Amino acid sequence: MEIGIVGLPNVGKSTLFNALTGAGIAVENFPFTTIEPNIGVVPLPDPRLQVLAEKNSSEKIIPAGIRFVDIAGLVKGASQGEGLGNMFLSHIRAVDAIVHVVRCFKNEDVVNVLGDLNPLSAADIIETELLLADLQQGQKGVERLKKLAKSGDKAIKEKLSLLEEIVAGFDQGKSARLQNIPQEINDEFQFLTGKPLLYVANTDEDGATPEMLEPLTARARKENAGVVVLCTKLESEIVELPEEERAVYYKEAGITSPGLAKLAKAGQELLNQVCFFTSGPKETRAWLIPKGMKAVKAAGKIHSDIERGFIRAEIYKYDDLVRLETYRAIQQKGLVFLEGKEYEIQDGDVVYFRFNV
Repeated sequence: MEIGIVGLPNVGKSTLFNALTGAGIAVENFPFTTIEPNIGVVPLPDPRLQVLAEKNSSEKIIPAGIRFVDIAGLVKGASQGEGLGNMFLSHIRAVDAIVHVVRCFKNEDVVNVLGDLNPLSAADIIETELLLADLQQGQKGVERLKKLAKSGDKAIKEKLSLLEEIVAGFDQGKSARLQNIPQEINDEFQFLTGKPLLYVANTDEDGATPEMLEPLTARARKENAGVVVLCTKLESEIVELPEEERAVYYKEAGITSPGLAKLAKAGQELLNQVCFFTSGPKETRAWLIPKGMKAVKAAGKIHSDIERGFIRAEIYKYDDLVRLETYRAIQQKGLVFLEGKEYEIQDGDVVYFRFNV
């Protein structure tokens, strides 16, 4: 699963991506610098990994990764193909969730494409372009279903009626997110405004002023979206420091949770994922899966052979290991469970898959 980073030109998207991945891609003060999306896998900080590795004497630790896609700066008119808009919209359509970077800093050296510094104006432009694209997508779907409905099929007629209501909502400025559209309809028509949304308020080193942040937070609440506040420039500079110096900086600055760690965690929540672990002498590893995924499908995330030859999953809880300290103590308390294919993996499960191929 992937999260697309979107925003107007010069709001700090690529700077954020550089900080997230250390990829060092070109950042130019000019619209359309990035045409093809850059993709990076960002490690998800999780203190449970270190604890598990110590308890199980693991040789190495492998964190889970969140895939971020840096999508080129979107501009007004994208839904009509302006500024390579069709390509941008296709990239957004391909991701599972959206991080919208909004400029909340003043810097005369960095061109502001809007002229004034108004986070809501920037949010409006992106949302309007996505909404117009959804309107076009929905209208095409209505025309197609009208032709199919001539057969008299009841299910098609019901879908047509629902889609017409949705399109009317788009026409009134209501996003798919606010219309509570059934997931199967969202999936079929790939509505852009139905994707989970997180705003990143990109500030200067002094942080965002209340007059900038409060309206954005209120908007996010109304849209069932989230907000993370960070300074992408500062985060990109910090990530270049050696790890020891980074730790010293965070300690001196009184930072307990770095901005990028907050964003990665917010990304996990945005995708509605849970984290399970595999842990042994060779390695301790974290795996991200959609909430509600069955054990057999989770096994396939590790290797297709494990899914194909799945027998059962041997599971204990991370919290039980912390409380009882050893795997043997967990066994003695009867807290190691054998689960079948239909078991839903929970966040914090430590799993050993038994399989035969």
